[in-house]
Formats: sequence, structure tokens, C-alpha cells
Amino acid sequence: MENVHILTQRIPTRGDYLPFSNEQFVNNIPDPTHRLVEQLQTTLQLDEQLTLYAEFAKRIIKLSGLQFHSSLGVAQMKESDNQHTPYSFDLEVNGEHLGQLVYFCQYQLSSSIQAKLCHLHNALLYPLRNALMYNRVLQLATKDALTGLNNRSQFNDNLAQKLERSRRHHRSFSLMLLDLDHFKAVNDIHGHKAGDEVLVEFAHILQQSIRATDSVYRFGGDEFAVLIDDPEFPTNKLIAERIMAAVKNCSLLTKFGVTASIGFTLAASHDCENIIFSRADKGLYKAKAAGRNCARAV
Repeated sequence: MENVHILTQRIPTRGDYLPFSNEQFVNNIPDPTHRLVEQLQTTLQLDEQLTLYAEFAKRIIKLSGLQFHSSLGVAQMKESDNQHTPYSFDLEVNGEHLGQLVYFCQYQLSSSIQAKLCHLHNALLYPLRNALMYNRVLQLATKDALTGLNNRSQFNDNLAQKLERSRRHHRSFSLMLLDLDHFKAVNDIHGHKAGDEVLVEFAHILQQSIRATDSVYRFGGDEFAVLIDDPEFPTNKLIAERIMAAVKNCSLLTKFGVTASIGFTLAASHDCENIIFSRADKGLYKAKAAGRNCARAV
């Protein structure tokens, strides 16, 4: 009889030798989701995580877009096409609701495909939660708690970056400073709750009055700033007029007799942060001296 060699494995706890099974060979193959987890842990940027995740999800479905909706807003994969049918999945970790993952797909998702996606979500959950925690802490450090606008710290960083890019690429920009007229009387007469409502409403007006390339900041109290990605005075004038018109047409601000004074200036290649801020502040002072509710350039 021919010798038969049987491949065996030892069971440490028993000292026995047993044949390997096909199932055990399969279990030793690395789970592709492990590689996904490793990749997701390389970044704390939500958009980047979604882009990495989408590459794996595309092995299951032919998705055109991917978004994640959370308390921080909407993040999405790179070049996300959101024109097709949305399919939403709630993501939770230990009873904590993280948000909603939305796939955009041309084809209907069968129950088996949805089950596969839910399994793939397990790889996304913890890296996604870590990214959410990081971005929430970052938001606390850079956002104004009342209005949700960028705060003074973020303004300082962005102004320095814009000045550096301006010197390097020879493209100027504008700084606008704004102050609410008669705001102190709102707090003194009607209370701080009414004052907070005015600030929130004015923040909304500023966000609606600028373009996507511009950014708004609140320094504290009733002091605001706008960095305008445009080197032309007419653009500043147009934005200032748009803000003042919106304030005039706002029932809440009109009720309390609140208007806005505005000063703005263009950045020059030799400017530093203090110089450009001082110049815009002089424009604001001129607007106050001119009777308020107006804009002045320096």
C-alpha cells in the first residue's frame, strides 16, 4: 500500500493533530475590509475618507456619488455625481447615531446588495467616528458658537495665508470690516436674547450676500469681517450695498433700528496683517463718522 501523507495541524489545547479543512484555508485569507480600515485610518478628513471608501464600495455597486450627512453638515466623495437615485443608510456605533450615508446609483439596490453594503459599513464606522470627533473639536476651536461663522483665530490664519498667496501669485484680495449700528441699545433695552437673535440674523445676511469664494468671520460682540477674493473696488462696493439693502429689508433688524457700517480696503503686495487690518478699520471709522449705515473705502 502506498504511503499517504496527510497535512495536519496541531490543536494546542489538546495536543491532537487534525487535517486542515477548506474552511480553515478560507479563514486565513485576509478580509479586504481590513485593508479598507487601514486606508481609512490614514486621514481624518471626511471627504477623503468617503473617497477611499467609495473605491471599495464600487466593487459592490456602480455608484455615481456618495455623501455623508451629519451634525457637521454634508461631506462627499471626490467628484461626486448626485443626480441619480439616493439610497440612505443610518450609521450607528454603540447606540450613537453618527449620521446618514447616502449612495447615488443609477440602478436599484437589491436586498442582497444592501446587506453587503451594511457589512462594508462596519469598516467605515470607527474611522468615521474618529474623523467626526476630530472635526467637532476643530470646529470648536475655529467657529463662533453663536453664529456658526469662522472666529477671530481662523481669520488670523486665513488672512496670513491670503497675504502669502497674494505675494506669490501677484493676485490681490479685499478685506471688509463691519460693525452693527445701535446694537448696544438692543442688549440694554430688550435683553441679550434679542441681541443674540440680531447677531444670528446679521450673520445669515452676510452669508447670503457674499460669493462662494469669500469667507465671513465674527470677532465677538457686533464686529464682523469678510475676506473677499477679488482685487476690484467695484466688487467691494457691490457686496457692501447688497449687505446694507438686506439689513434694510430685514424685519428683525428694522424692528430694533439696527443698521451696518462698513469699511473695506484692497491688499497690497507690501502689506502685513496689521497694516491691511488697520486700513480697513480706518474705512469703518470713516463710515461711522459719516453718519453710519454706509460703506467707506481706504
